[in-house]
Amino acid sequence: MTNHPVKKLPTVGDLGEQGILDVILPLLDSSKAALGPGDDAGALAVSGAEVIVSVDTLVQNQDFRLVWGSGFEHKAFDIGWKSIAQNVSDINAMGGVPTGAVISLSLPQNTTIQWVRDFAKGVSAAVEGLGAQRLSIIGGDLGKASEISVTTTVFGECEFGKILRNGAKPGDRLAIAGRVGSAGAGLAILDSDKQWENWNRSVARIADSQCKPTPPLESGPRAAQAGASAMLDISDGLIRDASRLAKASAVNVNLKSAVLKKFASRLDPAATLLGIDPMSWILDGGEDFGLLATFPQDVNIPEEFTVIGEISAQAGRRALVKVDGHIVNGSRGFDHFPVAADR
Repeated sequence: MTNHPVKKLPTVGDLGEQGILDVILPLLDSSKAALGPGDDAGALAVSGAEVIVSVDTLVQNQDFRLVWGSGFEHKAFDIGWKSIAQNVSDINAMGGVPTGAVISLSLPQNTTIQWVRDFAKGVSAAVEGLGAQRLSIIGGDLGKASEISVTTTVFGECEFGKILRNGAKPGDRLAIAGRVGSAGAGLAILDSDKQWENWNRSVARIADSQCKPTPPLESGPRAAQAGASAMLDISDGLIRDASRLAKASAVNVNLKSAVLKKFASRLDPAATLLGIDPMSWILDGGEDFGLLATFPQDVNIPEEFTVIGEISAQAGRRALVKVDGHIVNGSRGFDHFPVAADR
């Protein structure tokens, strides 16, 4: 039996910075930019008077693992997808439309060029698949690091005006659009000891919600046009983000569990596999990047939003979040730097 030598895949260290760029740039559409990658800075043609900006970072072993506890390999394509999804979600949460992005990619020297190519394909697929038609990748940066790190900055415009977190008023209805709890359930599946080869399709679909989140990009501008009073995306968990809205607006948020349980029922395959109450993912799971918005009583709420509660006046010194009238800890959910009380 003849042993054939294993073909060595080229790495970023083999090609150098320009060689890496030569691989990435043809995969990214910059045709909508006034000036795309290649100069010292990119340029966007701005039609309005104001540009909104958001930045976020994905770090290996903090925000994703190359191989999860379940043995599932986190694909470079999915990391590229998520780097776009989580940032365009922030623009969406202010009622805006994403128009441009720059990406800083730091890599270990032994990262394969195929990984880089797949990452760029994921970025491009997210722009198209999420419906961010006006978004153009206009530049970025490459660097060497001991672990993979992706920092993405996205710019956008608000045709119907900015929607902030501080506009909720007593009597407003509280509603969500998009997924809630799916990404949290997906994270639990990915990092469990339930090996991925044994997942059924329903479980695999939930796990994919963590790897490739799908923020409802048309819903942000539609909510702004309808007259939403406050809005933010659910990135760190419904309770934690509802608490942020309550604090910013100096109001109380009152959630109704009966409505939320309808969302929880969709997570039954993960709950059965792991033996976990799916409501924990609904209340505390983040990274679905759905929208949490408040609407005055005289406003017609867009049909993709589901009313899950209401806003009431703040009675004491603290803005509170309640579920069925019971106060819950607003610091629940995800925090990069949890204090002792959160642990």
